[in-house]
Amino acid sequence: MAALVLDYYVVVRSVLRDKPLLRPCLTRCWHCGIFFFTNPSNAQRIKTIGCPFGCRETHRRQASTRRSVACNRTPEGKRKKSALNQKSRASRVAPVALATSPKVVVAPVALADLPPAAGRQVSELEPEVLTWDELMVEHVRMVGSLIEGRRVSRQEVLELLAKQMRQHTHCRRTQLDYTVAWLNQHPP
Repeated sequence: MAALVLDYYVVVRSVLRDKPLLRPCLTRCWHCGIFFFTNPSNAQRIKTIGCPFGCRETHRRQASTRRSVACNRTPEGKRKKSALNQKSRASRVAPVALATSPKVVVAPVALADLPPAAGRQVSELEPEVLTWDELMVEHVRMVGSLIEGRRVSRQEVLELLAKQMRQHTHCRRTQLDYTVAWLNQHPP
């Protein structure tokens, strides 16, 4: 994990070196403390902005839970919750799956474009689907727009991510780190 954070900060520093006007857009997450680029309109919100790497969603879920608990403790909230629970018990025909994670973007990629996994033959007829976190795609789009000085579309970001997944990583890792990463992607 430390190698990934080091690589991330190397990229942040190189962006700031090339684009010094983006320094006001660099802010720190109020929860985990990591530096990240934010929209210029949010740059002044020092104490209330969360990073797009998970803190924002965690805070949103915690705030929702606090609101629900506060509402359910009032007499009217108790009545509504009781009625809702009775209605739920009466209509338990099929369980309903609740989505707890953010929306996921699906980008089809041909397996021929990706390196072959151990013991698997690559066929161009066999499509593989890569999924991306919607919030992360939007964050990459916003940061890309800031860096390039133009609007970057979601499609461009998805194409960039698919292309990046086809390439080998060239970062500051030891041979052991490469081996562990490969074993995590292709377990025995």
